[in-house]
Amino acid sequence: MQKAFPKITPASDQSTLVAFGDRLGLDPHRDVLRFTTLMQRAADPFVRNVHPAHASVLVSFDARLVSHAQLETLLRERLRALREIEPPPARAIEIPVCYAPEFGLDSAEVASLHRLTVEEVVRLHSTATYRVDFIGFSPGFPYLSGLPPQLATPRLATPRTRVPAGSVAIGGAQAGIYPLASPGGWRILGRTHLRLFDPEQSPATRLQIGDRVTFRSITRTEFEAS
Repeated sequence: MQKAFPKITPASDQSTLVAFGDRLGLDPHRDVLRFTTLMQRAADPFVRNVHPAHASVLVSFDARLVSHAQLETLLRERLRALREIEPPPARAIEIPVCYAPEFGLDSAEVASLHRLTVEEVVRLHSTATYRVDFIGFSPGFPYLSGLPPQLATPRLATPRTRVPAGSVAIGGAQAGIYPLASPGGWRILGRTHLRLFDPEQSPATRLQIGDRVTFRSITRTEFEAS
């Protein structure tokens, strides 16, 4: 019986989706990381970009240089060697966060929904260890798994038209950080002064797929002095 994953399917006339699963999980994440590493090291001239997600990787290509069928043949060959790929070691990144009420716009509501105190919400959020599954939505925005189940909260029914840069938030079973001011519907628990996206730097994003992230609670005075 043929395995369901990995699965290769055309996504558009210039992109192909390589899926390693249909849900969040450590095994699909590891395969995504291995495959992304493999494709980045290969640096094929006909590949325009590689976009990792939770359990899949979108490969954008130049249709003038390679066809869907040709690319699929190449990708299947590489998938056979996937287990031999050793991705870069995970980095440990600490993010300082001020959970003061003026920054934690949704902390009180999250606490009420889960019958917790705001202090318990902060403790749960700041003592967990998270994994960067991928970067998306806006430049430098990390999708983080590892949110304590007690904090899993639906996104806002009506998104905000503007979320301040540095806002630390949760949405569903995930955590994230808004690197730029933008609309957004995640529940905001605090704010960091760190700049997560800087186009003048290389790499431009502070966090990378596979990184291990922890949050450290800081006071308003420490935040303002940063």
